Amino acid sequence: MFIIDAHLDLSMNAMEWNRDLRLPVADLRLRESNMTDKPDRGKGTVSFPALRNGNIGLVVATQIARYVKPKSTLQGWASPEQAWAQTQGQLAWYKSMEECGELVQINNIETLEQHITLWNDGTPNHNKPIGYILSLEGADSLITINHVEKAFNYGLRAIGPAHYGTGRYAQGTDATGFMGAAGQALLKEMERLNIILDATHLCDDSFWEAMRHFNGAVWASHNLCRSLVNHNRQFSDEQIKVLISRGAVIGGALDAWMMVPNWKRGISTPAEMKCNLAVMIDHIDHICQLAGNANHIGIGSDLDGAFGKEQSPYDLDTIADLQTIPEMLAQRGYSKTDIEKVMHGNWIRFLRKVWHK
Repeated sequence: MFIIDAHLDLSMNAMEWNRDLRLPVADLRLRESNMTDKPDRGKGTVSFPALRNGNIGLVVATQIARYVKPKSTLQGWASPEQAWAQTQGQLAWYKSMEECGELVQINNIETLEQHITLWNDGTPNHNKPIGYILSLEGADSLITINHVEKAFNYGLRAIGPAHYGTGRYAQGTDATGFMGAAGQALLKEMERLNIILDATHLCDDSFWEAMRHFNGAVWASHNLCRSLVNHNRQFSDEQIKVLISRGAVIGGALDAWMMVPNWKRGISTPAEMKCNLAVMIDHIDHICQLAGNANHIGIGSDLDGAFGKEQSPYDLDTIADLQTIPEMLAQRGYSKTDIEKVMHGNWIRFLRKVWHK
């Protein structure tokens, strides 16, 4: 089945982890077998061949660079200008992958329809470019509001105003506080340009402020349910209901600490915590129960988002194993139509509505 994954940090993996994503996953792991600089070395799950093997032909791919104030415990850049430069290096990588035929940017209704047709024409995937919709995870790198339009002009189509901690335009995971004037100005400019608001990572205060001030399209690219794993990174049922009322689609994530309660970073293992792909289905099924239908769920795996197999479902070796999800959904009683919605249909319907102009 054709799959859309609404959150992959491809350029971060290429530029900061120094992974050549054109290689098979096994080759990437071998290259990193003696590296110890990051906890997920030798445990990656994502590469272009793995995406093609899994019939994952369209992804939402990020730029990401955080600005951090002095004494912050978070990793990031010392100025917004440096963060902007980092995102421009990431953009250059995406463009270079386009030039060698690995990727193609999807940024309007015409390119979307052409790409869907290509990936569903019945021919082998090995020569097909993987489509990517460009998203910015955390808006700190937008030096001024004028930079939003600059980014839109090179293809940016979604923005998550915050990531972890306090941000220049909103407050994110593990933080509290409102967006304020700068954040509201960002939302206004996004609305003018028809840029999608990614509600993922917004802290509760900033989330509710965004819902009050933003009248454009909203999605949550990679999120799960607070009622199942109680953490501020997750959405409460009240937040999920508001997103549903806004026509949002929520992408199920595969980061183990979000999937199962009581995960201890660096200590817990997916097997001992019984964290498998079925756990994600528990979360997306919960959203379906709140919605009364399967129209607001999808996949937003976040695989290799600064973690690898050590923090992924134990029954997933590479991202190609997303192809096991349709059968799992069928075993839960989901119809063929609803399974297609989860794997790609809801994201396509959402994008067609946003880009119909």
